[in-house]
This record gives sequence, structure tokens and C-alpha cells, in this order.
Amino acid sequence: MARGAGGHPPRFKAGIPVKRLFASLFGLVLIAVLSPPAQAAPFKVLAFYNGTWDAAHIDFTKDAKEWFPSAAAQNGFTWEATTDWSRLSSSTISQYKVVMFLDDAPPASQRQAFQNYMNNGGAWLGFHVSAFTTDPNSWSWYYNTFLGSGAFATNTWGPTAETLKIENRDHPSTAGLPATIQSSVSEWYSWSRDLRQNPDISILASIDAGSFPVGTDPNQQWRSGFYPIMWTNTKYKMLYTNFGHNGMNYSTNTRTSSTFASAQQNQWLIQGIRWLAGEGGTTPPPTGPISPTTWYTVVNENSAKCVDARAAGTVNGTAIQQYTCNGTAAQRYQFTPTSGGYYRISGQGNPVQALDVTNVSTADNAPIQTWTYGGGNNQQWLPVAEGDGYYHFVNRNSGKCLDVPAASTANSVQLVQYTCNGTAAQSFRLAA
Repeated sequence: MARGAGGHPPRFKAGIPVKRLFASLFGLVLIAVLSPPAQAAPFKVLAFYNGTWDAAHIDFTKDAKEWFPSAAAQNGFTWEATTDWSRLSSSTISQYKVVMFLDDAPPASQRQAFQNYMNNGGAWLGFHVSAFTTDPNSWSWYYNTFLGSGAFATNTWGPTAETLKIENRDHPSTAGLPATIQSSVSEWYSWSRDLRQNPDISILASIDAGSFPVGTDPNQQWRSGFYPIMWTNTKYKMLYTNFGHNGMNYSTNTRTSSTFASAQQNQWLIQGIRWLAGEGGTTPPPTGPISPTTWYTVVNENSAKCVDARAAGTVNGTAIQQYTCNGTAAQRYQFTPTSGGYYRISGQGNPVQALDVTNVSTADNAPIQTWTYGGGNNQQWLPVAEGDGYYHFVNRNSGKCLDVPAASTANSVQLVQYTCNGTAAQSFRLAA
């Protein structure tokens, strides 16, 4: 009987040899197995604001609109800001993994919509004045239950940067942060309710006792006590943070500090947003190459301190050290490609200089300084990605790594080059 007789269709198309067909099928299987998976689409974040009350709060919303789009692009999400609070009740709100309140709470007409969003699994991040009220019973669910803070009690003045104590080291938003971090400048609020007494509230960070007094006006200072700064309500997917008030010169209406000047605080923000979105807390590696136009803060993994030009020096021979992150030009660096994947690393204080291995040394423990860039191999560094957003930097001349000697966590320790060893003392994260 001929193949295919008896009503059964032929197994192979006429004219295609069996070996060739199997080869084709095998090739398709290989393509399916070896092809990389499609990159996940960025998740979406929607930020609500008014931008109408207090110059420092208004400037914070402008600051956020400048900082978040770039930070989002580097960390796997998109960020959009709107003053149209009616979008809380729109059917499209479900498209957003995270909702932010930058400078206010919703108007009365949208409060139930927000409560429904949260009760149905939504995620929220609120800043500073989004928790402010003198009448918490005007929306008891939000101020008393959801936030747990009740009414505004006091504020510090003037705005200051403070040391924050990480209270919960196990939360995804605080992953990798040291025991204390440096905040950016802000005015700080206290509340009528003691959040420590609320079993639903997990306090993530508070004012460290070493920061007292907080504030510069003796009549509006905190001199002792417990002041929560970041927290979460464990019954919801939410985070609140007390910062979000830029330093301002009110007479000229000009910004004197940015809320996003602290690399450690920014790390908490990004990790918190990713946790809220269900993406995991750890900051992912930056997408794409290091930008040659961006000024980065360079943060050591071991100490969580920033690469810093000592005393903000701009002369040749200025020591490059680690120091508590403070967002100044002495801690901002730009990476300019040279060749072969190497970069010149220039400080914002004097961009004609570059990080330089002293005396063109190839020895371990040779100190790092700034020096006018001349194209020398001792002034070029290869960033080697380690994953999780960290790099080690290999000097072109010596083949050795940028290193914090003895894995120190102290301020003012001058950086050196040392044989690459894979330790956290040689691991650095770039924060835009």
C-alpha cells in the first residue's frame, strides 16, 4: 500500500528529505531554547500633585519632575505626573503599579476611589505634606488607619539634612543600606499618634539620636525624642516618607537644596518603588551604557559612603576619599569614554581633572588623587559590571582596582588601587 493510503495523511511533505526536515525542526528547537527571553515591559508609576502651596513644596514637585523620569528609565519603570486627581477614579488607574502623592492628599471627590484602589491591591508612596492635616477625622481611614499618624503636631525649622537610623533592616526597601544613612535637606514633621504603638505600622527609619538638635531655629527644634521618618502599614502595599521639602531662599524663590541629593535616600526610594510594584526591592543594574553626560554619585557597597574630593578641593593632588554622601559637587562624577571600554572619571568641582593613580604607580595601595587629564593610562578606568547595579573599576595602567583600604567604613579614608579581589570594598554603585 502506498504511504498515506487508508485515509491517513502523509507524515512528511513530498519532496523534503527526512534528514533535512529533522534538521529544520532541530534548528527551530535550538532557536527556542537559545533565544533570550523578551525583556519585561517597564511598569508604570503615576504621581499626583497640586503644586500650589508653599514655595518649598512647589519646588519639590518641580524637582521630582526633573529627577524621576531619568531614575525611572534606569530602573525599569516609567513615571508620569498629573494634577488631574479625577484619574484616581478612572478605569485606567489599574494600569499603574504604583501611585504617588507628591504634595497633597486627594480632594474629597476622589477619596473613596483611592481607598478602593488600595483595598483592591494598589500600591502607594507618599511624601512629606501628603500626610499633613490638622483634622484627621475629616478622612479617618486615610490619616488614622492607613497612615496611622493622625494629626500634624510639630515641624522643625529651618530645613536640615539629618542622620537617619534604619529601624527595619529586613524590609526590601532598606536592603543593602547601612545602620544609618544621610538624608537630604528637609523640613520634618511630627504627629499626634505614636506609630510605635500601632501593630500595623512598621517603622523603617527614624531620626538618629546623634542628630539632635534637629532644625536651626531654637524655637522650632527637636532636642530629644523619637521621630519616625519612613514607615509602612503592613495591611497595605504602601510607603510614606517625611522628606519632600526642598531648601529654599524664600526672598528670591530659588532652590538651595534638592530632595534627591542623597544617594542613600535615593536608593531607598528606588528599592521601595520596585517593592511596591512587586518587582523586588534590590536596585537593578542600570540599563544601557554609562551615560557620558550624567553626573553620578559613586557609592561604595561596603561603607555606603560616597567617593569624594577631600575638602571639595579642585587643585592637582587633591586626595580622593570616601565620605558621608552629601550631594555636593565634590561627590559628583562624569564618565567620559576614552577607548576600549575605558573611561576618564572627572569631578564636577573641576571637570578638567580626572581620577589619577599617583606617580603612575602599579603598586598596591598607591593613593588616588585628582590631576589635570593628560590621557595617561593611570587616568583611565574600566567599569566592570557585577550585577545589582554595582561595578568595580580597573585602572588601565596597573590592572588594579579602585579600593577602600582595609575595607574601612570611616570618613576621610583616601582611596587606593589594589589587586582586584571581588570584595565589597572594591564595589561601587552609580546613582544619577
